[in-house]
Amino acid sequence: MKKLTEKEEQIMQIVWRMKRAFVKEILDEMEEPKPPITTVSSIVRKLEAEGWLGHDAFGKTHRYFPLVGKEDYRRTYFRQLMQDYFGGSPEQLLSFFVEDQESDPEELARLLRAIKEKDDQ
Repeated sequence: MKKLTEKEEQIMQIVWRMKRAFVKEILDEMEEPKPPITTVSSIVRKLEAEGWLGHDAFGKTHRYFPLVGKEDYRRTYFRQLMQDYFGGSPEQLLSFFVEDQESDPEELARLLRAIKEKDDQ
């Protein structure tokens, strides 16, 4: 599974959230400055050709829906990110968060509890 470009990911986030959407609806949900509708349409067709989206036809209009789940993409992308930046090591990843001055101590405490719960299973 390839990493999506910024615009592809923005479109997929919208479709994941809406479940089914026409190109115009996707465009309406995009942040300013909005790209031309032809650009959105091209990206959507590319995502469909690559197996990310499917469509229902309504005459000449298509309503698109995700074929790849958000959780599947997140899991795959995160594993790649962990491999690229932390040598595939969950320990290095967690150390990064622990050592980060901006990490919220409460979030770190919840993370520690989650690790202990997983360990107890």
